[in-house]
Amino acid sequence: MTNWSTTPQPVGPSRWAFPPVSQWPDQDLIAAGGDLEPATVISAYRRGIFPMVVEMPDPILAWWSPNPRGILPLAKLRVTRSMRQSAKRYEVRVDTCFGDIIRACANPARERGWITDDFVRAYIRLHELGWAHSVEVFDRAGTLAGGLYGVRIDGLFAGESMFHLQRDASKVALMTLVRLMQDTGLTLLDVQWTSRHLESLGVVEIRRQEYLARLSNALRPMS
Repeated sequence: MTNWSTTPQPVGPSRWAFPPVSQWPDQDLIAAGGDLEPATVISAYRRGIFPMVVEMPDPILAWWSPNPRGILPLAKLRVTRSMRQSAKRYEVRVDTCFGDIIRACANPARERGWITDDFVRAYIRLHELGWAHSVEVFDRAGTLAGGLYGVRIDGLFAGESMFHLQRDASKVALMTLVRLMQDTGLTLLDVQWTSRHLESLGVVEIRRQEYLARLSNALRPMS
């Protein structure tokens, strides 16, 4: 059963204060330290910030606001014939195995892996509270073939990571996410940074101030 449309449980105020936008550096890194408590993480997303560990050489919890920022305009998703054909081979579900999805994304064998055990526990907790969601793709044998996860706040979906074990499975998950967002009135799909792969799907870069303006609009109460 999906908790996509349910109201998330309140997380209260964070005991940490992020610097105001006027004090943010031009670089992507905004702050370091703090914790991954639900109140802290949700407070960060509301401000256009997200957590990610940085190796320095010891791992440090860092908070980021990329400049420029990668977003996927919902109407600009590039759906190829191959993706449409692949979608027919899969079954897509939402929020039925969030833990499996984030653990697959956290596989240490993946290139540039950054999702630590602490992140896995923190985002599973966010999922239990109704803030984090997964889109899961299964083949005809019922085997998990790919998927993605992220955080939804009002009209924002902050995409965190995706993976595939079979052809086009992560793309099919993205197709489903975009359709679900359009059907439920969400307006902003944040992908943090761009890559050639994401650009091929329609992701574009915008300046930080434009992202923050779009974020403000997306966080307005939805009717």
